[in-house]
Amino acid sequence: MKRIVGVLMLGLFFVGIITMAARTVNSESPIAQEASEHPRIAKAIASLEEAIAYLKEAPHNFGGHKEKAIEASERAVRQLKLALAYRAKQDKLHPPR
Repeated sequence: MKRIVGVLMLGLFFVGIITMAARTVNSESPIAQEASEHPRIAKAIASLEEAIAYLKEAPHNFGGHKEKAIEASERAVRQLKLALAYRAKQDKLHPPR
């Protein structure tokens, strides 16, 4: 029973990742354009955001690592978004040929 629940949760996790990545890529902002040009970064952002949401809702603290894992993941998301914003700015200043 636990195995079935685990497999179902994993499936839902991946559906969420794909949905979030698609939403990121489909918007019209320059950062969204960069996300479409760097799909691994967009996928990493979506995965981290999904993991953060999962951790926040989890009833246990993962051996005392929950809070720090959430904080580190949130910092990673911010840095990845800043990286995409930087690329968008650079592409605007120096369009690729």
